[in-house]
Amino acid sequence: MKGLDAIDRKILGLLQEDATIALADLSRGVGLSQTPCWKRVQKLEKAGVITGRVALLDPKKVGLSLTVFVSIETDDHSQPWLGKFASAVSAMPEVMDVYRMAGDVDYLLRVVVPDTAAYDAFYQRLIAAVPLKKVTSRFAMERIKATTVYRIPAPEASDA
Repeated sequence: MKGLDAIDRKILGLLQEDATIALADLSRGVGLSQTPCWKRVQKLEKAGVITGRVALLDPKKVGLSLTVFVSIETDDHSQPWLGKFASAVSAMPEVMDVYRMAGDVDYLLRVVVPDTAAYDAFYQRLIAAVPLKKVTSRFAMERIKATTVYRIPAPEASDA
C-alpha cells in the first residue's frame, strides 16, 4: 500500500507491539480521536497491510522445542510441481514458513516440532509428497532473537 503517512506508521507500530491495545489508547498514542483512528485501522485491514491479529506463543512452553530449517533443492521447476509442493507443505502444520529462494537452494522451510522423532515423521511425509533432489536439515540450537515487528521504512522523498 502506497501512501502510508506518519499516523498510519504509528498505528502499525503500536499494533505490532500489542494488538490488544484499547482503541482509546491507540488513538491517544497517535494523536487522533477514536473514530478517525478506527477508520484508519479499518482502511489498513481492507488494504491488506494488517493481515491478522494473533497471540504469540513461546514454542517451548507449548511443547515445541525443536526448530529445523530445511533447505530443499529440486530438479523440477514446473508450475504443476510447484503447485503440488506448495499444497503439500501448506497442509503440514509443522511448517511455519516457506520461502522460494534465489541461489543454490530452491526452497527454505522453518519447521517446528516437539523432538527429533517428530521431525523424522515430518521428513518422511515431506519426501513422500513430491520428488525432491536434495533435502538438508539444520537444527537450531538456540533462538537468540525472534520478532514479528517490522521496521516500517520512511517514505522516499519521491513518495511524500
